[in-house]
Amino acid sequence: MTSAYHRKKQPEQVRQQLLEVAARLSLEQGIAGMTLDAVSQAAGVSKGGLLHHFPSKQALLDGLFDELVARFDRAIEAAMADDDVEKGRFTRAYLTVCFALDGEAERQGWQVLTIALLAEPNLKARWRDWVARRATEFAATDSSPNCLLARFAADGIWLADLLQSHEIDASTRANLFRNLKALSLQ
Repeated sequence: MTSAYHRKKQPEQVRQQLLEVAARLSLEQGIAGMTLDAVSQAAGVSKGGLLHHFPSKQALLDGLFDELVARFDRAIEAAMADDDVEKGRFTRAYLTVCFALDGEAERQGWQVLTIALLAEPNLKARWRDWVARRATEFAATDSSPNCLLARFAADGIWLADLLQSHEIDASTRANLFRNLKALSLQ
């Protein structure tokens, strides 16, 4: 009797690969073009393997959302840890992270999520929940109109970066960042 070669199982690596392929396909073909068959084929994972990690397309989109928001939260927490001024700390961290979304891989992930947020009511509701939870968590330090205005402006810059709709030179970008951070202290 021969023993067949068995690949060592690495479920977290397979899960991450599936998320990366799903993000790439969503960006290239849109959310509608990101089918489970296409993801499993492009990732080189059996359909059963994909379904083990993500039993539906919605579960796959939720996985993408969870991954990106977890990274966003970690980056915000890290930026807050470097800021010793309590008033507006969350807003400044939010600004820092939104202004830093300039890496190609990071931008692509957020492009996919932004498209999904617009198209998928479940993800839109989950994003609203995240915003509401953070607003409640930092209400004592970041609920001023100026903090809200700064975060709204950061959302606009974030969207402009994702869509690559505006060319903002480094000096102008730095001035916008400084001015918005100053709002968080008022």
